[in-house]
Amino acid sequence: MTAAILRHVTPIMERITPLFRHLAPLLSIRAPIIAGAATACILVLGLGFVALFGNDQIAPPSATGNVSPVSADAGPSPNIQIVDGSQGNRGIEFVEPSDGSEASLDGVGDGFRSPGQTSRSAEQDQRRALFSATPDSLQYSPGPGLSEPGPGGLLPVIAANGMRPSRAYARPFHGDPTAPSIALVIGGMGLNAAVTQRAIDDLPPEVALSFAPYTQDLQTWIDRARLAGHEVLIEAPMEPFDYPNNDPGPNTLLADGSAAENQRRLAWLLSRVTGYYAVTNYLGARFSASENALEALFSELEGRGIAFLHDGAGRRSTLTTAANAANIEYAIADRILDDEPSRDTIDSRLLSLETLALQNGVALGSGFAYPATVELVQNWAEDLGARGYQLAPPSAIMARRRLDANRQAELEAARPPSPPRQSRPAPEEDHAPAASSGH
Repeated sequence: MTAAILRHVTPIMERITPLFRHLAPLLSIRAPIIAGAATACILVLGLGFVALFGNDQIAPPSATGNVSPVSADAGPSPNIQIVDGSQGNRGIEFVEPSDGSEASLDGVGDGFRSPGQTSRSAEQDQRRALFSATPDSLQYSPGPGLSEPGPGGLLPVIAANGMRPSRAYARPFHGDPTAPSIALVIGGMGLNAAVTQRAIDDLPPEVALSFAPYTQDLQTWIDRARLAGHEVLIEAPMEPFDYPNNDPGPNTLLADGSAAENQRRLAWLLSRVTGYYAVTNYLGARFSASENALEALFSELEGRGIAFLHDGAGRRSTLTTAANAANIEYAIADRILDDEPSRDTIDSRLLSLETLALQNGVALGSGFAYPATVELVQNWAEDLGARGYQLAPPSAIMARRRLDANRQAELEAARPPSPPRQSRPAPEEDHAPAASSGH
């Protein structure tokens, strides 16, 4: 029987085998199509099974929450309250205020400020409290009535009661008027964080600090300095002779710049921060040689109640003429401590300031934020009182010089004119020609 079946099957297999040999390449090429078709068939069968045997009473998910009325004393906040739902889920209820006031979202984060970040008003309140709690700090800035909105912040102005920022932000001084007084200002603060912090912490509070306007976190540094009792100045970048090869930076005041452009650049500088009592120069040999440019700068500063202190590297006659024309409170440093930043030079200039203070009663020096300058000034000031000198803030020296100049002008005005001299004929023996004086 088996042999009979094989006789019938063998011819059929012989005919099918060539067919499979021809279909084999086609099957390998179409395999992905066949697999996709099989998957689709399985999916259709599954959907059909659900349609025939599924539960059509299932409700779709609900987006509504559990909201229920709450009593007025349900929590500490009259507007926002966290409640428990019937299934243990927690949600938020907004309750209408019972007193008729408007509902608010006080206490709810707005998502724009990190938890550790405070608002501007809160930051100002913290600064004001810190200044009030620090015994040696200077007056908090901005003082009442001493500022107005500017292009980059607050601009200084003279208050309605006549108070000037140059007085309000200066360090009070009650020293001996008969003792020789020396004042120092150290510039370039903020460019090196370590040196700046050391100057704030280690230098006597009578030493003033001037800050570069491009300092990062400039207001924070100025607040630190004033909390420690230091007077603060801000540096105005001014045009040197080799500008722009030697570029003091953006918004440099230019000797040949238009009055409007220099005024715009000065407004940017003055509105950077608050709390400075004076402006000082950064470079500016060419600008300081222009009497017209200086007078325009001084007039603007005087109109806002800001003093000016020059580091001494310029033409004193031009500076004095422009300052007198604008009637600004100003001073020019007598010595630059570290134009050659060596220890011997700095020691020599400090001794020179002592000599000038003995001769004139006061002396004013300027320096830069070199580590050696800060160190040597700190050591020099430790026994200054024992040597018969007193350290004074620059504002006190400026006020004393201004007072002395006013007194001298009053004396000159009150002095009666000298009578004209009567010429007498020379004796005969005097008619011989005199020896040449060389002039």
